[in-house]
Parts: sequence; C-alpha cells; structure tokens
Amino acid sequence: MIVLRSNGPVESGVTVRSGVVIPEAELMWRFSRSGGPGGQSVNTTDSRVELSFDVAGTSALSDVLKTRALERLQSRLVDGVVTIAASEYKSQWRNREAARERLAVLIREAIAPPPRKRRPTKPSKGSVRRRLDDKKRRGQTKRLRGRPDD
Repeated sequence: MIVLRSNGPVESGVTVRSGVVIPEAELMWRFSRSGGPGGQSVNTTDSRVELSFDVAGTSALSDVLKTRALERLQSRLVDGVVTIAASEYKSQWRNREAARERLAVLIREAIAPPPRKRRPTKPSKGSVRRRLDDKKRRGQTKRLRGRPDD
C-alpha cells in the first residue's frame, strides 16, 4: 500500500461548486491493489484508490458549511474524516478522477442549503370534486362486482 500526501501544485484541488474548492494539500491519497478478477497485471499495479478528506479540520469550508456537512455526513465520518474508495477502473488515474468526482458530489450535497418549508394550502374546489367523483365511481365499480340481488 502506498500513502501519498500532496503538497505541490500538481492539481488545483477539487471544485465542489463556485466559490468552494478543496485544496490538494487537504486530500490524503492511499493506493493499493484492487480485488476481484483481473488479468496479467492483477498483482502488480496499485490501481485501487482511497481518498480521505478531513471535513472537521478543513479550511475550505466556512463555519456554517462545515457544520452543515458534519451534521449530514455524520454516519460516514470517522473522527471527522470521510473516505471514498474507487476501484472500478484498471487505471489508477481513472480511479483517482472517479474518487475526486464522488467527493465533489458528496460534499456538494452535504453543504446544500436546506429545502424551503412547504406552505400548507387548501385543496381547490375542483380537486376536491374530482377526488369525490373518483371515489364514487370506484365504489360503484366494487358494488357491481357483488352478487346480484334477487
């Protein structure tokens, strides 16, 4: 297993949304051999990728976004760190890209603002009438299925 912590300007980081970019220095990469069936290179390449990101200690998210992410990702976090594994491709590079994309989607969903509250409304007269007509029609259908009265 190979562990890599990036410190150089190899990549700019993971863009979550406009204004929110996780710097490459905050990402922790681990590489290992993928499981499952393979070919000639099955035991020689470290193509499985694990991407870890410390949500609790990041400086890329504001306090509000960090609190929201910690709350929503609570079941996936281990000591404030979320880990994503990717091993669907034979190429380590493609697995790295897949892990990056999955991290971006996960964080984007975790920091999304909560949905607006529903304002309760009264059903329209037409919808109430249609519902009652459908109920009457359905009851009539069921009555006709019974035995005929003698």
